[in-house]
Amino acid sequence: MKLPLLLSVPHAGLRIPPEVESWCILAHEDVVKDGDEGAAEIFALGKCVKAWITTDIARAIIDLNRAEDDRRQDGVVKTHTCWDVPVYEPFPPENVVQELLERYHRPYHRKLTRLARTGVRLGIDCHTMAGIAPPVAPDKGQRRPAVCLSNGDGITCPDPWFRQLGECFRNVFADFPVWLNTPFKGGYLTRTHAREMPWVQLEISRAPFLSPGETRKRVLQALTDWCTWALPGT
Repeated sequence: MKLPLLLSVPHAGLRIPPEVESWCILAHEDVVKDGDEGAAEIFALGKCVKAWITTDIARAIIDLNRAEDDRRQDGVVKTHTCWDVPVYEPFPPENVVQELLERYHRPYHRKLTRLARTGVRLGIDCHTMAGIAPPVAPDKGQRRPAVCLSNGDGITCPDPWFRQLGECFRNVFADFPVWLNTPFKGGYLTRTHAREMPWVQLEISRAPFLSPGETRKRVLQALTDWCTWALPGT
């Protein structure tokens, strides 16, 4: 039986879409470094959960975890990567920005809204994070835990569910630190779609503490244990 969860993996893509190929100056390694390296393998759990969604578009080009009007350096359509590397020369015109939003950002969020109506009980927005925070991050230069779970300090998921989910992750990642709402508190995606159902953001460190396959097994075990506790009989 599939777990009644919706998993979102918004930053695993590496493709530069044709709309911006003539402006984008990123090397492939910069695209990889800006995205959630390893996420495609770690969160390859589509057969285990009721709903699963991802994209092949690079985070450096369109960030699905940002609001449409977020025009910061590391906003929805970035001027620089999170490592402060320029993305474009010159920056594309506004009509191209709007085309990116219409073709890639809005459809992803519309699909999340549809999937929330399919009987899933909890959304998990799945990411990997740099082991040492990059220059653009609020915790820049700081060492991060193996796992960070966030619910916006109670905004996007009820605290009893959230605390138990934390315990499930601590049990299966027993040798590694698991932090709650530090260094992240959740992003645009979880805060927006929490109007439709509870959501949690999950971040796994890219530091080499476990293989991607072993990490995937532990993530699945933690989610299974949580569903057994919170949603018995589902």
